[in-house]
Amino acid sequence: MQQFEVKALKAQAVVVLRFDAASSEDARLQATQQGARVISVRPLQQGLRFNWRRSRFDLVLFTQELLALLDAGLSLIEAVETLAEKAHDESQDVLRKLTDALYQGQSLSQALQHFPQEFPELYVASVRASEKTGDIVPTLQRYVAYQQQADTIRKQIVSASIYPAVVMVVGIAVAIFLLVYLVPKFSRIYEDMNTDLPFLSRMLLKWGSFAGNNMALVLFGIALGGASVVYLAADPAARAKVAGLLWRIKSLRERWYLVQLSRLYRSAGMLLRGGIPAVTAFDMVSGLLHPTLRPRLDKAIQRIREGQPISLVMQSCELTTPVAVRMLRVGEKSGKMGDMMERIALFYDEDTARWVDTFTRVFPPLLLLVIALFIGSIVVSLYMPIFELAGSIQ
Repeated sequence: MQQFEVKALKAQAVVVLRFDAASSEDARLQATQQGARVISVRPLQQGLRFNWRRSRFDLVLFTQELLALLDAGLSLIEAVETLAEKAHDESQDVLRKLTDALYQGQSLSQALQHFPQEFPELYVASVRASEKTGDIVPTLQRYVAYQQQADTIRKQIVSASIYPAVVMVVGIAVAIFLLVYLVPKFSRIYEDMNTDLPFLSRMLLKWGSFAGNNMALVLFGIALGGASVVYLAADPAARAKVAGLLWRIKSLRERWYLVQLSRLYRSAGMLLRGGIPAVTAFDMVSGLLHPTLRPRLDKAIQRIREGQPISLVMQSCELTTPVAVRMLRVGEKSGKMGDMMERIALFYDEDTARWVDTFTRVFPPLLLLVIALFIGSIVVSLYMPIFELAGSIQ
């Protein structure tokens, strides 16, 4: 048995329910038996879990190929069946089961719900809304554009982080080599010297003497530290605490705030353009936000449900910027709130791209300088006794 979280409509309100069930379908059935209209189902992770296996299903590629076949005049079932025949990896099994569900008379959104790992909640909700209006092709096109834009921002952030991470790892490895291997050897050489050494040199030599006499303990401490880092990286609670500490840094908080707002407005805008009501759309995308922002969005959802204007609510809940407020007001007047939210997300994305470009130019050299100074101070402190000895000989 596993615990599942179910978002559903009940008594004209969006509620979150939790069930102990054998599968997502069992949890969905339990929610339906309580008179709730299920929006999404997701499993809740219990304890520390390592998810080594990820689905290889390429959702964007599937959607693009599906669009091409639909534009060529094939029916939906024929298009999905063609893609299933074409596939040769594990995605073929998903597509064949999807085809079987369509032949059984299920709608596309109902069939997609059987595969929550391959088709996320936003995708299924967009398809479900398009089935009511009959514009599935534009909906799929919007999702492809949405996902490609989100992937672009993600790749920019990851690319900007790779070089500093490599520099830091190499710097730490060099520092460990010096402190564990080289410093103990120097301490044996200098242990009989009576020269008055600088404070840092004396501390390093004391450390070298300790490390040389307790090498097994030092290596065990290094291994324990590395295992602790891996454990904390895999623990959701620890990651949340680290994120909370990073959130206190003003510059990072402001930048990450815009990234979160971009995700919020892009996702909500796509759903609004698909015909989903604003309250339901915002509730569905709440899980994409940082935990510190979710209470603000919950408050905003409640006020929107009460009939307050979206622009005023988002401003009072601090989920927007001055420029975005004006754009939301324009969207309210024109009746194209979905389009305006996607433009706001694009505005934030462009601002983030400029910041990432500046970050990649400035931060790595500064980090390299700090690491070089740290390692250089260790090397100079090690050779200081030699300089002192040379001075005494002269």
